[in-house]
Amino acid sequence: MNQKIVIVGLGLIGGSLSKAFRKYTDCSIAGIDSNPEVLKAALSCGAIDKIGNDEDIRTADLLYLCLYPQADIDFIAANLDLIGPNCVVTDACGIKSEICTHLPQMAKEHGFTFVGGHPMAGKEKSGFAASDADLFAGASYIIVPCGAPQSAIDLLKAVAAALGFGGTVTTTPEHHDQMIAFTSQLPHVLACAYVMSPRCPEHNGFSAGSYRDVSRVANINEQLWSELFIDNQGALVEELNTLIANITDIKDAVAQSDGETLRALLRKGRQVKERLGE
Repeated sequence: MNQKIVIVGLGLIGGSLSKAFRKYTDCSIAGIDSNPEVLKAALSCGAIDKIGNDEDIRTADLLYLCLYPQADIDFIAANLDLIGPNCVVTDACGIKSEICTHLPQMAKEHGFTFVGGHPMAGKEKSGFAASDADLFAGASYIIVPCGAPQSAIDLLKAVAAALGFGGTVTTTPEHHDQMIAFTSQLPHVLACAYVMSPRCPEHNGFSAGSYRDVSRVANINEQLWSELFIDNQGALVEELNTLIANITDIKDAVAQSDGETLRALLRKGRQVKERLGE
């Protein structure tokens, strides 16, 4: 693969993409970031070939948006006149309905192509310093076409394969956000709520795998995740209501010493997990 890549936002995901492109492809990589120190670090370690400018945007084959959702929209709005007709613009946002409300229309009006994307990978730590060329090894890459031509979809599939992703899933913005509310956003809410217990500071010496598993993603970027939660409020609130109802059923069975109901609820959870086999 030999494309001209522009990556906007060199945090964990953007930085990891730049390092993966460097390690696994022959692409040229220009990086754009508001933090000069991040750009300096990316240059010094070879993650990017150069600091991106207007000419790089004009001549890009693939422009990756790796900012917060509204910042992605704002960047494209500010640079519409620079994006060429052969450029495929994509993003890495954890929600799609908000992005796909705006960017496909901008693309249609200004003659470039937009394809929504979401690399399903991450870490508890954020920022370029935490980025890793192998962050995406074996991960799923979600593609949200938003009316894009098959050639653009095929390009992102080729990128995913080149960077080591385990496979791609193609879906709609609505289904993406419903599923992400369950698989990603709800666990972050649960972890944050869990560690707010007054018992949490006393866990040392009393905790093992269960504590680590549930609390792991409480190490959260509150600025980013607040935006993601609110942008996806309908799907997330629906999942929260389901979780609260299930917890309430278990709580009531415990409070009433109702062993039969409690066993049935716990058995149901076990059977779901066993049936899925993962």
